Amino acid sequence: MRFRYVYQKVVDLKSNERTQAEWMLSAAVGELEAQRRSLEQLFLDRANTLAEIQSEMENRASVVKLQELQYYADYLEVCISQKTGEVKRAEINVDKKKTHLTGKMLDEKVWLKAKEKEQQKFQHEMLLREQHELDEMATVRFAMKAR
Repeated sequence: MRFRYVYQKVVDLKSNERTQAEWMLSAAVGELEAQRRSLEQLFLDRANTLAEIQSEMENRASVVKLQELQYYADYLEVCISQKTGEVKRAEINVDKKKTHLTGKMLDEKVWLKAKEKEQQKFQHEMLLREQHELDEMATVRFAMKAR
């Protein structure tokens, strides 16, 4: 006789939910990393623009050129501010996905533990049946020899 867990479909469902939560966390982490790289690029662009402004001032560039560079630097500041907000939202999303995954892992663990207990109970019952059959066979043999 083979062990069949009555709630195996529930265990499978919980496992699939955990796997899906892992994928969602992975996607959220990927999005966070992309947002961070984008923010780093904006900081780099701003630093380069500020360096270019300094260089143009030393080379006595026209006021129009300096204004253009300053407008661009201001634009980059706005972009950095927006991107910082996006990074914060992505970090919050990652934290939510971690919490969600933790819940799914705990739920799956509960069901796996219940399955394990049921399997141990089944194995114990099987051992008792085997022992009972062996005892029965020994009793029959002893009765046959006693005749």
